[in-house]
Amino acid sequence: MSRLTVSKTPKCYVGGKFIRSESGRTFALNDAKGNFFAHVPQCTRKDVRNAVEVAGKAGGGWAGRSGYNRGQILYRLAEMIEPRAAELEAALLLTPGVTAAAAKAEVVATIDRIVHYAGWTDKYEQLLGSVNPVASPHFNFTVTDPMGVIAVVAPDEAPLLGLMTLILPAITSGNSVVAVASETAPYASIVLGEMLAVSDLPGGVVNLLTGFRAEMVSTMASHVGIRALSGVLSAEERESVEQKAADSVKRTRLLKAEEPIDWLAGNGPMPSLYAIRDLLEFKTTWHPVGA
Repeated sequence: MSRLTVSKTPKCYVGGKFIRSESGRTFALNDAKGNFFAHVPQCTRKDVRNAVEVAGKAGGGWAGRSGYNRGQILYRLAEMIEPRAAELEAALLLTPGVTAAAAKAEVVATIDRIVHYAGWTDKYEQLLGSVNPVASPHFNFTVTDPMGVIAVVAPDEAPLLGLMTLILPAITSGNSVVAVASETAPYASIVLGEMLAVSDLPGGVVNLLTGFRAEMVSTMASHVGIRALSGVLSAEERESVEQKAADSVKRTRLLKAEEPIDWLAGNGPMPSLYAIRDLLEFKTTWHPVGA
């Protein structure tokens, strides 16, 4: 008697656990040849709200860790992904038109990007904070502070590298993230969630949802528990998001979906100190001299 292979049931990664969508809905994902591959959770506005609550609870502990410790944890994540790179490559190859060479390059760049930001965790404060000259007998200091919960909307192109390029600046400085995976190529985020679960990254710091942007992005833009939104959106989506973000006093960092983005180099958002700065708040303290 032949044995049936045990097929994987894709689930989202929220709060360190693997969950189905709150509604129980799924959508079909096909492979590069058009054959059915798996049923992927179709998350809802309720899933977004649940994930924001989880991220908010996890954020304080993550922000309270030293920069050095956060760097160790991010580097450990790269260590966990490196030996399982083939799994992520296979997930990317489900998308029509993606070559083996392109999939490998995207996974390698993702690992390198994690290591890059792991090196920034204990350095950005010295460069972005300052002691300010003032015309009075005071010491004046500016220090950085994480914003809180950051919403991320992944691109459909480079669904793994684009997703991590948007997530990493946020968590480097102590923010937590609720991310919507690529709508057309969500499977890489499913596999990524499995790797996050066995890394040292505390549950709830990164939460990954799958489904349709039309159902979730509007809630992200208006949710008062989300302090910033970073992602790749169409012109219509950007207009709606910016209006709702203004109502909830939310910072936006939006890229244009209609313009080609090279996530490996060129015109894509490159890893940098400024990407970290965009998702920080700055607080200034005055202290009398001699007091």
